[in-house]
Amino acid sequence: MTDTASVRWGIIGPGTIARTFADGIAHSATGKLIAIASRNPDKPELATQFPGARIVNGYDALLRDPEIDAVYIATPHTGHAEWAIKTIRAGKHVLVEKPIALSAYDADAIFHEARKAGVFAGEAFMYRLHPQTAKLIELIKSGVIGDIRIIRSSFGFNMGSVRPDHRLFANDTAGGGILDVGCYPVSMARLIAGSIEGKPFLEPDFVSGAGHLGQTGVDEWASALLKFPNGIVAEVSCSIMAEQDNTLRIIGAQGRIEVRDFWYASGQQGGTGKIEIFRSGGVHETVEVEEGRWLYAFEVDAAGNAIREKRQEFATPGMSWADSLGNLRVLDQWRAAVGLEYSIEKAAKRTTTISGNVPVQGKSVPKRAIPGLAKPASSVALGFEFFPNFAAGSLTLDAYYEAGGNLFDTAFIYAGGKTEEIFGDWHTSRSVPREDIVLIGKGAHSPLCYPDAIGKQLSRSLDRLKTDHVDVYFMHRDNPDIPVGEFVDAMDAEVKAGRIRGPFGGSNWTRERMDKAIAYAVKNGKTAPGALSNNFSLAEMLDPIWAGCVAASDENWKSWLNAKQMPNFAWSSQGRGFFTDRAGRDKRDDEELVRVWYSDRNFGRRDRAIELAGKLGRNPIHVALAYVLAQPFPVIPLIGPRTLGELEDSLSALDINLTPDQVKWLEG
Repeated sequence: MTDTASVRWGIIGPGTIARTFADGIAHSATGKLIAIASRNPDKPELATQFPGARIVNGYDALLRDPEIDAVYIATPHTGHAEWAIKTIRAGKHVLVEKPIALSAYDADAIFHEARKAGVFAGEAFMYRLHPQTAKLIELIKSGVIGDIRIIRSSFGFNMGSVRPDHRLFANDTAGGGILDVGCYPVSMARLIAGSIEGKPFLEPDFVSGAGHLGQTGVDEWASALLKFPNGIVAEVSCSIMAEQDNTLRIIGAQGRIEVRDFWYASGQQGGTGKIEIFRSGGVHETVEVEEGRWLYAFEVDAAGNAIREKRQEFATPGMSWADSLGNLRVLDQWRAAVGLEYSIEKAAKRTTTISGNVPVQGKSVPKRAIPGLAKPASSVALGFEFFPNFAAGSLTLDAYYEAGGNLFDTAFIYAGGKTEEIFGDWHTSRSVPREDIVLIGKGAHSPLCYPDAIGKQLSRSLDRLKTDHVDVYFMHRDNPDIPVGEFVDAMDAEVKAGRIRGPFGGSNWTRERMDKAIAYAVKNGKTAPGALSNNFSLAEMLDPIWAGCVAASDENWKSWLNAKQMPNFAWSSQGRGFFTDRAGRDKRDDEELVRVWYSDRNFGRRDRAIELAGKLGRNPIHVALAYVLAQPFPVIPLIGPRTLGELEDSLSALDINLTPDQVKWLEG
């Protein structure tokens, strides 16, 4: 495509918003509508609704069309992420009607795919690109109403009666007000709060919400309160069953600004928009924004220009990737406060990957034999206790499994049992063969660190995990007040019952207690502990991250592990961010990093990791993970990626094979 060639658009989903966007293309300077994809291409009205465009039978057919450069996704919300990712994988640029996805986690998956593919991906908030919005921000920054204190905004209407067959009332299609229209006042509030700081947006540091869930399980009306770090408070509301005034009010120390229906700006087909200013002393001024261009043409041209210039995201004031993610995080918190979860986010209906595929185990993650384990396990284990629900966690579980991973780290205590439930829902909803999985469980964490807690907690864990056994099991903490033999007896009983079918041991146990446990087992004919789960990293832990933590990174520990060839399932194996940019010597705003990792010895190791990474063309955190894997005794790092990008970044280090000399040099 040349810098001046028209961007050839296709549209997936021929609904009302698609027709509106098609009008925008027709009145744009950069775009040309080529085709519409429909699952019912024989509908006679399609030809008249989209004049001049080819009607394509099915969405996949549009993605195969060589005449299409970019695709606009206009399906119901539940199809946005799937078809955006499919579009990107087809090598085409994509613009997705708001919201770009159901959650920030889903949106991150879209942007992750776009980043790898090198294509444009954007979220369509047409008002952001209109001159009226620019004028509004100009007025706010000029101080016309003084310092901004409060923002009030709504987008609400009354459908009149509940219509279960309408998408706005259907939980199955992610209906309700928050995602459909609540996203507008939230995005505007974040834009305004950021403009005061000279930023394209600002994230709130507090979000609370309330709402009414109707008989169909969607929010019929809802409100949220946002507080920003600069003191601005925003009150936003939305509705599909309540008529609201839909006026944006920006309240300052010396007056207020009001804009009616700000998302329509000067009108869909152009016209004159009005910004009302009310200042102290009864002064009233109207600022008119006259604009002849069509509203949706602005986003068509903004996307078109980005594509021509080989940019992957909108320029300000359009919704950048970070802006879209931040907006959805607020909506996620709002929904959580209301108790709104869509059926497609639950395991019963989310049985495929986000791109609509059945996950198949890949082969790129290497596997290794682990002493005491009957089947090979991945060289790194996946931890996923950070995810709030099945929909969020399944993204990473799917990606890890599709990369070839089969070793999963869970614990009774993680997220109050939610992590175990997520895993149970994941492997059963995907019909992943149990024999393909190596499952780590943990129990008896403080304050319930007693032998009689092990069996009780394991029973509960197995119910949550939806399985009859774990492959590896750890006592999550030690209780030195209890004779070690009592713990061994309790674990041995579970081995004999078949509920633990591989090695067990201690997590955050000392060498002395492990030695006593092994000696007791040998003397009494019990199953001996055969695994450890302590911290191990190129950066040595100076102070326990949490109470009761034990590190196994020093020379005495390494000698012990090597002599026994004891597998260590190492947590915080990459130093919890110590080997990333956020841990520079002059960055002391992270209390945990400073307390746990900051020492001259560790910084020396970090400097050498940076040097070696430069020679290898990798990142220091890759070298840190490769160091752990290069030990002469079995170490299985536990990784806890929070995004798909972090997962792939960690897995990319698995092909680094450090020599013994490099390992010794890194240690210094």
